[in-house]
Amino acid sequence: MGLAIGDAAGWPAARHRSGLLAPWTRRLARELDEFAEEHRLTTLPVPFTLNQPVTALQVGPSDDAEWLAWTARGLRTDRRAAFQALAGAPGLRVRMSVRAALDNLRRGIGPPASGHDNPHFFDDAAAVRAVAFGAAHPGDPARAARAGRADAEITNAEDGVHGAAAMAAAVSVAVVGEPVATVVTAALAELPEHTAIRCAAGAALTAAELAGDAFAAVPLLDAAVQDHVYSYGVAAAQTIPVALALTRASGGALMSAVPAAACLPSLADSAPALTGALTGALTGYAALPGGWRRSARVLPGCCLPCLAGADLAQIADHVAAGRTDRATPPHSDARRMTGHV
Repeated sequence: MGLAIGDAAGWPAARHRSGLLAPWTRRLARELDEFAEEHRLTTLPVPFTLNQPVTALQVGPSDDAEWLAWTARGLRTDRRAAFQALAGAPGLRVRMSVRAALDNLRRGIGPPASGHDNPHFFDDAAAVRAVAFGAAHPGDPARAARAGRADAEITNAEDGVHGAAAMAAAVSVAVVGEPVATVVTAALAELPEHTAIRCAAGAALTAAELAGDAFAAVPLLDAAVQDHVYSYGVAAAQTIPVALALTRASGGALMSAVPAAACLPSLADSAPALTGALTGALTGYAALPGGWRRSARVLPGCCLPCLAGADLAQIADHVAAGRTDRATPPHSDARRMTGHV
């Protein structure tokens, strides 16, 4: 739920959710954007519905929450088989790394080559999915990281895989109530020395320590981590260090960390979601704002149509039940108070 709240807080969520609307709305938005550029206007278009129902653009989760839910539902499924089953699925919207991996699998190229021979091997798509493995292996960061790496190698390589392992390990530690310092240490243990993601994590954590507060850390993180050179802000070597830094700067408080992550617009496609995953696990379900819990709970199916209407809290309950080998009543507040999924 923490990841879903962070996903909903980032501005790209509305763009993703607009995929549920008629294509002409997005075409008109592109024309309005071009009109603003041509006439030097500062009034910029935002996703809109005009004469259609507005539900799609209300605050809510989008791609990251859906891919996490898809992974959580298939924890017992061979990962390569799970991805191959997606081939040709109607209405599927994916990250570049996933699209390239699906093409590789279709041609008979399996992991790790499917993730390595991939133009976006470095992105954080697998890190989002890795939250499920962390939740499924509470208190066992090594096992969570291994599962995260095995999944990540299908779509990513190098920093993309290291980042997934780091998120899985960190969530695994967070869900059993360990302190923030232990959560961060678990993540760093999965980031090899001299890699870009490890260097960036060090710089980001230093910036957070200097700032002493999540919101105060925003300009320091912008200077330390973002290069503003590449056209897509989903590099694992940027978003995961930001998530770790804001988790530390906020003391693990979602309500401080996620708004700060959303203030880094270039990284808003996944940094708020990853930050929400870590701080949501540390904060605990019962302490999350009720309005955000309700808004983030039901998935729209904007990227994985098969998940339209799925209840993320119920999926989390099933993960908890599976990992403990005991039945857990759906929406059990007692379970969430201790499980913090």
